[in-house]
Amino acid sequence: MSSGPIQNTSLVPGGVIGDGRYRLLAPSGIDQRCDAHLWRARDGQLNRDVALTVLVGNPTDQAALSRAKRTAERAMHAASFTHPGVARVIDVLTPGAGIRYDEGILGMVVAEWTQGTDLMDLVAEGPLPAGAATRLLEPLGAAIEGAHHAGLVLGADHPQRIRVTSDGRLRLAFPGPRPDAIARDDVKGLGAILYLLLTGRWALPGGPEGVPVAPTGPDGAVVAPSVLHPYVPHELSSVAVRSLEDTSVGGIRTSAAILQVLDQIAESEAQTAMIKPVPESSDDGAVWTTQRPERGRDHKRKLMISVGVLAFATLAVIVWLGVQIVSFFSDEPAGTGGPTVVIGQSNQPGSGQPAPPAPTPAGPVQPASVGVYDVTNQPDNANRATRAVDNNPTTVWQTENYFQPFPSLKPGIGLMASFAEPVKLASVTVTSPSEGTVVEIRVAAAEGAPLEETKVIATATLSAGQTQLQLNDHDATQHVLVWVTKLAGSGRNNKSEIAELVYTRAQ
Repeated sequence: MSSGPIQNTSLVPGGVIGDGRYRLLAPSGIDQRCDAHLWRARDGQLNRDVALTVLVGNPTDQAALSRAKRTAERAMHAASFTHPGVARVIDVLTPGAGIRYDEGILGMVVAEWTQGTDLMDLVAEGPLPAGAATRLLEPLGAAIEGAHHAGLVLGADHPQRIRVTSDGRLRLAFPGPRPDAIARDDVKGLGAILYLLLTGRWALPGGPEGVPVAPTGPDGAVVAPSVLHPYVPHELSSVAVRSLEDTSVGGIRTSAAILQVLDQIAESEAQTAMIKPVPESSDDGAVWTTQRPERGRDHKRKLMISVGVLAFATLAVIVWLGVQIVSFFSDEPAGTGGPTVVIGQSNQPGSGQPAPPAPTPAGPVQPASVGVYDVTNQPDNANRATRAVDNNPTTVWQTENYFQPFPSLKPGIGLMASFAEPVKLASVTVTSPSEGTVVEIRVAAAEGAPLEETKVIATATLSAGQTQLQLNDHDATQHVLVWVTKLAGSGRNNKSEIAELVYTRAQ
């Protein structure tokens, strides 16, 4: 920071600044990236509380003066923009026009005070449920979208600048964008605030002291909220992470895209709220309810659930036995399904057996490993990928349910199979109940090769059951990608399952 020390002790509770007009009541935070001190103050002339963004620094530092002037100019331009998601700018003060150099203040933005609570106080006790986070964030997202259409940058990229109104909305309470801030920073700020609401962690540089920093993976990308908290909806988790990415592929660059998903999540939450709560816990976590079930009804319901689970298990065994009998009299191996992430791959059945001597006969070949391939670093059901090659038709790998079809949130998703040695395939047979799913078979030079460096050797629309894709001529390879470009379903329900992948070697 280029700012020097404050020339007097006025920036303390009870201090008076702005030619004696504003008495400081309580600090709300410090945006250290631009030496902006955020205060609640009392306007002595109008007898009302205001929000002050006080730009401090050394008055002899011309660079600091220039930055403060630029912030003041941008705040003046934003004063004409009115929206419930942004506190109205009342005044902008500069040295010689409301403030004195000897106060060590280079500029000040005065805005109406936002009643409510600090955002940091809201998340201090832990992350919020997805529905609550969505409802809180929508007004701020709408404000950012409106400002960008007007050619303005709000500077909503620091959590201490945000307050929660008494009616449950996030609001930019301390306007005054950094001099170098651009519209992209508002979008990243929106993603970071969503990340904070879902995880209690801040995902951008220059966050408040004492706030946990968002963890990153080996590639430097921020770990998805759904990884930290599995109950976070995949769509919401994906939006939070992709809003922070600067990549041209996969990154979200407009607030409109964020708002679209927030609207869908809010609608889904509203529909879920109409369903009567169930007291018991599900396999995926606790189900919230405000009613305490009676002991007798609770016991009876648990008994019914136990009977249902037993019946399902029995049916699964019968189906498995039936498939084994059919496959015994059939030349075609039974298909299976199962997803997995590119991380944590495991060996598949038969991968430890020695390869037959050359020449290798045509027929099915088992991959050594299989994982979920996802260009957004948010693989769907990564720990279930091996189900697609486990020779068990009752297990499947499935994608998440997407409110929007590909490529709205991602260009696609797939399963990357890696073989113990280079292999030339004649066909890939996909067993799936998800009719209408469109897949491509691609060969890759490496397991983590960029999508644009893979080569398409077959394309097909899956039918319900088995679909065999005959492959175009290609060189032997160790890595084969089944890439899903279109999911089954429509509207707000887009999802596909793969029960089995059978790779057949060419002669």
